[in-house]
Amino acid sequence: MKKKKNVLIIGAGGVAHVAAHKAAQNNDILGDICIASRTVKKCDKIIESIKKKDSLKDKTKKLYSRQVDAMDVPALVSLIKETNSQIVINLGISFINMSVLEACIQAGVAYMDTAIHEEPGKVCEDPPWYGNYEWQRMDRCHENGITAVLGCGFDPGIVNAYCSYAVKHLFDTIDTIDIMDVNAGNHGKYFATNFDPEINFREFKKVWTFIDRKWVEKKVHTTKRIYDFPVVGKQTVYLTGHDELHSLSKNIDANSIRFWMGFSDHYINVFTVLSKLGLISEKSVKTAEGLEVIPLKVVKAVLPDPGSLAKNYSGKTCIGNLIKGTKNDMPKEVFIYNICDHAECYNEVESQAISYTAGVPPIAAAILISKGTWDVKTMVNVEELDPDPFLELLDKMGLPTEIQEITAPAPVTLEKETVK
Repeated sequence: MKKKKNVLIIGAGGVAHVAAHKAAQNNDILGDICIASRTVKKCDKIIESIKKKDSLKDKTKKLYSRQVDAMDVPALVSLIKETNSQIVINLGISFINMSVLEACIQAGVAYMDTAIHEEPGKVCEDPPWYGNYEWQRMDRCHENGITAVLGCGFDPGIVNAYCSYAVKHLFDTIDTIDIMDVNAGNHGKYFATNFDPEINFREFKKVWTFIDRKWVEKKVHTTKRIYDFPVVGKQTVYLTGHDELHSLSKNIDANSIRFWMGFSDHYINVFTVLSKLGLISEKSVKTAEGLEVIPLKVVKAVLPDPGSLAKNYSGKTCIGNLIKGTKNDMPKEVFIYNICDHAECYNEVESQAISYTAGVPPIAAAILISKGTWDVKTMVNVEELDPDPFLELLDKMGLPTEIQEITAPAPVTLEKETVK
């Protein structure tokens, strides 16, 4: 199998920053690297950081930037051909997924992303999320031999691989999977989101979760639990809808699959005020001066850029899957997880851990595609691929996997539903 070379990274935010560093560290395998965005200055800033940290392993390979409108499919196809890129990593805002995927299909190159597609005018669409957009292009990918790996960040991404690893190595049957993501860190700001605020807040309109093999709708931030995590200790997590639930409910044989996100009381209070005032609405309003604005975009404009949080971030993240089932007819429970340190991420690539955990996995996947291991010539979600080479590579790239066998009942001290 001919190895794929040359990587085109679409986007120049915090996750793209990390991915570009990691691609540079592995450019002896991946070849030339082009970073493309609407704003070339952002791309060039990433390149400056890579040079500052001396991340470029093979100095003979190219590292450069290009300007592109990622909604313009013909322009993307031209850029892919101009750069001779055989792997495209889409790390832009999730509104562009379909145009980038379409360009990759037309150009005949591999595609991957880290989040599900969203339409600007539609918020928290009902399941099936992947079925609404990405999976509708599955047949075309298969017919044209296009490798498209969907949701290849941490969550979705690594947590999907944790599920397939559990199926392959740890369990005979699985009852429940609880994916839990907490950030026990401090960025020093009054309030900030760790990813694009617009995308972040759009998730919190309603909660779709998978319980007893059916979709259940709940209100946002009403169901919570306190879990005693490794290293970071007791943290409050809230039941939340998330990308990976839909593909996992299709591809993993489990009774219930839920996603929980950690939020501090302060975060919940600020979010509640913004929500009650209508400031996270995606619908336009008119000011007294006659200016039409979208409240959510105004909030995004006044909040700190997530990339600016990196230098002063302290603490750690913990992301993992609490899985319950059976092995050899005996009950079994494990927590498969990763711990990531904000300060260590900044020292390595000038990033905070949230972006690091999302930016490293697509490069690990790109390496596996380049080598042929994951070059499957069709569209897949991460849990449909062999998890072993992926997790082994991530161990070496800065995101090691830990497995905690739980012999006593899981240390959950609170789980309740309240109505606001």
